[in-house]
Amino acid sequence: MKVIVIGAGVVGACAAYYLSQDENVDVTLIDEEFEGKATLAGAGIICPWISRYNDSDWFRIASRGAQYYPELIESLKELGETNTGYRQTGAIATSEDIEVIRKLKEQLEKKKEAFPIIGNIDLLQAGHANKYFPPINEKLHALYLSGAARLDGRLLASALVEGVKKNNGKVIQEKAALKKEGKLVSVSTSSGNLSADQVIIAAGAWTNDLLQSVGTSIKLEPQRGQIVHLSVNEDTSNWPVILPQDSSHYIVPFDDNRIAFGATREAGSGYDYRITAGGIQEVLNEGLKVAPGLQSQTLQDIRIGFRPMSPDNKPLLGEVPNLDNVIVATGLGASGLTMGPYVGALAGKMALREEIDIDLGPYDPMR
Repeated sequence: MKVIVIGAGVVGACAAYYLSQDENVDVTLIDEEFEGKATLAGAGIICPWISRYNDSDWFRIASRGAQYYPELIESLKELGETNTGYRQTGAIATSEDIEVIRKLKEQLEKKKEAFPIIGNIDLLQAGHANKYFPPINEKLHALYLSGAARLDGRLLASALVEGVKKNNGKVIQEKAALKKEGKLVSVSTSSGNLSADQVIIAAGAWTNDLLQSVGTSIKLEPQRGQIVHLSVNEDTSNWPVILPQDSSHYIVPFDDNRIAFGATREAGSGYDYRITAGGIQEVLNEGLKVAPGLQSQTLQDIRIGFRPMSPDNKPLLGEVPNLDNVIVATGLGASGLTMGPYVGALAGKMALREEIDIDLGPYDPMR
């Protein structure tokens, strides 16, 4: 069986990696360089149990995404790919209102019955969260849960691509285009035309650029996110991620003495790849409000990514009508690194006609 995957962000790379583990599948992963790929800009927070989205269908696939990580990371480890950027560091939810934290604790204790991966839950009154995250604002009450994790999207995508190669899959770095032949789609590159039994399109915010060439499209828009990275003169490798409850922003520490402040959510941005004064002011203000102890640290990097946004914040995952061999996997929005690998694996299962253990109806890409 031949399968082509277009797009090597975490969704496409994981779809190709899943397929490459089957020795009966000839998988080709095609990727083109774009400014603003979401995977390369994002700071991953694997903690769907604390979310601003109150949607059962979103939570169903996001929670499975979080639970999929240990299996995936172990599989990559067996191939010698250990630098994945994934670490279970825990997470801290913060608020100046202790009642917000108490209510959240009650909700998490109920969720823990179904999701024991949540781990230990610890309510920390103001002034006590610094044992986990030293630079935190001492006026903030906090709730710590040990089961959350963080992810460096760049490292995971790279590890998955290397895994595809080690499993004898092909990886091509060049522009891809779709060509329609009846109800089937083939993929053309500068090297020629490639036919496949299935084509998985996981091109993130650029997915419609491909689909429109074969007469179809999905409801998908790019949303610009600007994220700031600080270089910190302390070991941040085991610090938890921070999830302020009065903001959509976040803080993510990494292994290399680096901390990310994220991120703007700029709807209607198109593909305008620019760092803006207002965007960076917003990100720094929100980050330093929660962690004022980082004010003297070094601004190391600013990244820009275009999130592929569906209208309802849920993935666009499934087959495309009138095309017999096309599967779309995109639209994960701000949850791309939470559920991306799992969504990629689901796309791989669909291509192989394997049994799927989740109702994909709510994620129909044509909805």
